Amino acid sequence: MIELYTAATPNGYKISVTLEEMGLEYRMHHIRLDKGEQKTEDYLAINPNGRIPTIVDRANGDFAVFESGAIMIYLAEKTGLLMPSGDKGRSLVIQWLMFQMAGIGPMMGQANVFYRYAPEKIPYAIERYQREVLRLFGVLDKRLGDNEYLAGDYSIADIASWCWVRGYGWSGVTLDGLHNLQRWLDLVGERPAVQRGMQVPPRIDVENRAQETIEAARKFLV
Repeated sequence: MIELYTAATPNGYKISVTLEEMGLEYRMHHIRLDKGEQKTEDYLAINPNGRIPTIVDRANGDFAVFESGAIMIYLAEKTGLLMPSGDKGRSLVIQWLMFQMAGIGPMMGQANVFYRYAPEKIPYAIERYQREVLRLFGVLDKRLGDNEYLAGDYSIADIASWCWVRGYGWSGVTLDGLHNLQRWLDLVGERPAVQRGMQVPPRIDVENRAQETIEAARKFLV
């Protein structure tokens, strides 16, 4: 049994989608970020960084893993799924996973902060991060022009980037002209396991509850 500590964020969805794709038994614990539950003493005992997601593998001596990319690699190696065993194939998946971890996630995160959450709108910051998001999207689009999925076969690399890229509108950018990226976004989004994982925890209607979402995020960012 995997204990999943998560919230309705791209990094959280990365793990619930992965678990659904792998067919692993898990129990979800909804960490309420707006209530500061990620900073409690009990939670910090399993994730010293005080962020989500975290898993605890009951079948492996209550082994705790934090950081979403590390969790995905752990689960892939545990199951032998969604990542090749050969050194080149494995490296390719990890390269594109790290591309999301080091690029897509942080840059979209900063675009979200300055475009949506910051009480003072700073045009330079907004434009800087939106430009970088679009540059990274261009890298993905070019890659997907020659490949159905990022690392050849469908893998944890696709899950990681998809969970972020799908929220492009919240970052204030469009996919205009990025036809390969849009094709891939639709393809991955049609997978039943992806759809199930995106309901863990239940999703909020971000666009229709925009102000509520923004206020909650500002509390978290303080």
